[in-house]
Amino acid sequence: MSTYILRRALQMIPVLVIVSIFAFALIYVLPGDPALAILGEELARDQVLYQQMRTELGLNRPVIVQYLDWAGRVLQGDLGTSTRAKIPVTRLLLQRVAPTAQLGIMGLLVSVLMAIPLGMVSAIRPNSKSDVAVTMVSMVAACIPHFWLGLLLIMGFSLGLGWLPPSGYVPPTENLFENLRLMIMPTITIAGGAAAVLMRQTRSAMLEVLQQEYVVTARSKGLMERVVVVRHALKNALLPVVTVIGMQIGHLIGGAVITESIFSIPGVGRLAADSIFTRDFPVVQAVVLLMASAVLLANLLTDVAYAWLDPRIHYT
Repeated sequence: MSTYILRRALQMIPVLVIVSIFAFALIYVLPGDPALAILGEELARDQVLYQQMRTELGLNRPVIVQYLDWAGRVLQGDLGTSTRAKIPVTRLLLQRVAPTAQLGIMGLLVSVLMAIPLGMVSAIRPNSKSDVAVTMVSMVAACIPHFWLGLLLIMGFSLGLGWLPPSGYVPPTENLFENLRLMIMPTITIAGGAAAVLMRQTRSAMLEVLQQEYVVTARSKGLMERVVVVRHALKNALLPVVTVIGMQIGHLIGGAVITESIFSIPGVGRLAADSIFTRDFPVVQAVVLLMASAVLLANLLTDVAYAWLDPRIHYT
């Protein structure tokens, strides 16, 4: 297992190099001039000051030299300095990563805890009223975009019923109860689409496994239906579900950008959106690298989970 993990870690290096190239290219893809964004239109009219700023940013050098210099600093842990906040990007990310991590973990837990039981119920009783209801709910949840679901929740539970605050964020270390109240709607927003996909995958996998011979044999031995479903069918049905969970982590990270902007959560997603609008290129580049690394790590953990769920799988 350790050899496999090491090999997979080494395979991530070329992917991260490609991602770093795209992240660096954002300077030239996004509209606007970094020097102009820093100086402002008034100061940028001074050509001497404008050229001096471009020299300080290294924009007057060849592109390959700029990339190698930037990549070398990234390998040393230097992600640059935010052109808007005027502080190191690393410190800025450390300030914003906790809310995003909490939102992502809560969203993943809620989607899994909702999807797997409902998918099991739907598969155990196919074509029943519960199956039809679960199917309809999953289809609706899969079709609603994050921004629209978030706005509906705010209109219903905040403006309409007044049960929950519409937006904001309080660290759990300051007030855990208020933190959870503020995170209920963002969690539902980000978990809705993922839960729908996992629900359908769980149902499909369970239907296939329940028809296998070993399940029929377990039932013929007189085992309780709960034991047959949970101990014999569910564990094998979880293999394709785990694959989908790993894929949904990337969607959760992408959904955090919209969700955090709607609910005013000071996380990495909102930082990315604000940095794009203000042309804060060092922050945008760092966020792209961070999100890509998180997705690669999630894929690695997914592969490792296979071996735990199915002892027949051996990594060499």
